[in-house]
Amino acid sequence: MLALKLNPNHIECGTDEAGRGCLAGPVTAAAIILPDDFSNEVLNDSKQLSEAKRRRLRPLLEDCSITYSVTHIFMEEIDEINILNASILAMQRSIEKLTPQPEHIIVDGNKFKPYHNIPHTCVIKGDGKFLNIAAASVLAKTYRDEFMEKIHEEFPMYNWKKNKGYPTAEHRNAIRKYGITKYHRKSFRLLPEQLALDFK
Repeated sequence: MLALKLNPNHIECGTDEAGRGCLAGPVTAAAIILPDDFSNEVLNDSKQLSEAKRRRLRPLLEDCSITYSVTHIFMEEIDEINILNASILAMQRSIEKLTPQPEHIIVDGNKFKPYHNIPHTCVIKGDGKFLNIAAASVLAKTYRDEFMEKIHEEFPMYNWKKNKGYPTAEHRNAIRKYGITKYHRKSFRLLPEQLALDFK
């Protein structure tokens, strides 16, 4: 059973991102503050849940949260500041939109930058330990998936509806065949062959 939060006596938000390892599309983060009486048997790390469960959980989390926010950081900005910085920025922008502001932040993973004067704790695999991080992971994943499904209509040959922009063999083959789109991250090595080129 996941704990609700790390600091029971503080207004605490959980935050997480989705899409960090993708070749196309935004990196998306969410931040959420859940009420102290919140409990849910199903909620877990979004990667452990089926798409159907994530979709069912999203409206429930939005309705019962004290406050939540979701932020996309798009390809141009990712290419400019790098994916790690973009992931942290997406989380910070999400936290910025919360009302009330948290007194403590817990972050999935091991990298974050101080946000104003609010203390934060990084928790490795936090989305499998705390409900507030798991909730943020579900929101980030569902909003990002929705965006990828929408742009799939524009470029169906990459099958983003299915691979969501991750580096699957099918996605890489489509890049070989059709080149890249405005949604691809130019700063990423989009094909393994690029490794060979870089070292010549």
